[in-house]
Amino acid sequence: MGGAAGTGQALRLQAFAQIFPFQPTSLRFSERVKAMQKTKVAIVGMGTVGSGVAQLLLDHGDRTARHAGRVLWLEKVVVRDKSKARLADLPEDVLTDNLQDVLDDPDITVVAQLIGGLEPARSIMLQLLEAGKDIVTANKALLAEHGPELFEKARQLGRSIAFEASVAGGIPIITNISQCLSANQLSSLEGILNGTSNFIVTQMDRLGMPYDQAVKIAQEKGYAEADPTMDVDGTDAAQKLAILAHLAFGAHVSWRDIPRVGIDQLDPADLQYARELGYRIKLLATAHLDQAGLELHVAPTLVRAGLPLAEVQDAFNAIAVVGDAVGPVFYHGLGAGQMPTASAVVADIIDTAVGRTKLTFQTLELFSSAGPPRVRLRAFDELPGRYYFRLHVADSPGVLAKITGALGEQGISIASVIQHEPDGRGDGTTVPLVVMTHEAPEGAAGRAATAIEGLPEVCGNVVRLRVKA
Repeated sequence: MGGAAGTGQALRLQAFAQIFPFQPTSLRFSERVKAMQKTKVAIVGMGTVGSGVAQLLLDHGDRTARHAGRVLWLEKVVVRDKSKARLADLPEDVLTDNLQDVLDDPDITVVAQLIGGLEPARSIMLQLLEAGKDIVTANKALLAEHGPELFEKARQLGRSIAFEASVAGGIPIITNISQCLSANQLSSLEGILNGTSNFIVTQMDRLGMPYDQAVKIAQEKGYAEADPTMDVDGTDAAQKLAILAHLAFGAHVSWRDIPRVGIDQLDPADLQYARELGYRIKLLATAHLDQAGLELHVAPTLVRAGLPLAEVQDAFNAIAVVGDAVGPVFYHGLGAGQMPTASAVVADIIDTAVGRTKLTFQTLELFSSAGPPRVRLRAFDELPGRYYFRLHVADSPGVLAKITGALGEQGISIASVIQHEPDGRGDGTTVPLVVMTHEAPEGAAGRAATAIEGLPEVCGNVVRLRVKA
């Protein structure tokens, strides 16, 4: 059903294992724990994450039982092909290639649905809900696309869906926003939500490596898929931001409506110039709430060096949250990989088994479209920001005045200008120019960039990046 991990998944597993080695114990269940009440659990999908979940349930049986107050008994694992080798050591009678074995068993009450993609994952989730199962999932794409439908069905049937592992892997951001920070009005959420893109940017920054070469290394190490588009173009981060924006701010927003710019147009020169200016560049998912409304976007952003987000390296994720009572809070950890994600799934299984998930699910009305949105989404063009412009210009008098004029026509003032020595680009007669601006609306900055590109003294495209306030 879910299939065994493919070559890409195996490489990804090896890569994350180097960062986060997991040493399973030989412990299954002690005699004291065996006397506890059982909650029977099933897993659908035995890929990288599913294998990690099974291993944790089997090898940490005593530990999870003490936390849950009951034994989490792995009753069934649904796979597509029973004959394939598995990453977890499973008893033969646990494996099945028939989903109906789970649907028809009333004693199985919690199911970890760990198939990726949209279909058949969506159809399987609906079948499980109809069969009276509470669900745990790590599928952020499914929730971002079909969350309202699935959550409404769960509410109608008195069931619950837990999804901690769908965003930021081992970082418990869903629980922290929905429970630990529930007394706060959140005003800001900024995060590095995609480990693949952060690894690529780190390679470019640390080694001066071209984008294509950094992507190739990420693929060789297992961080990036053969087709890395969703990671590098901001789609993955936008899907996660849509989920977090719903939880944190009650925003009714599709990930498709979140403006996003990827890292595929970044150049090592931008990372070098950012360093000279005292910044680091990160693919930042941003949500800011003020009296004007909610600001949402994903884009490469200059972050002041020394800030926690600026120092997040390699495949790690991080999220910075600001609440009116708690103040700033920072979360950092591995956002993907077998065991970090499996850890989040098992935590959700425990919460579901003891009833905590259902209570939260019912009170928060997650993904509910009933009633008006709690916040107004701000139009992207009206969002204020400071900007970094990089362009190549003819080394001739009067050029800077024309650029200043193009910015001034849009009401944008210059904070600083840095001119560098020729870098060998263009026809050899142009020089790179970096302009930092004061705050201006996004739309005005975009129009200014277009006007500057049209100047005869400007060679090629203008690179424009946001600067974190």
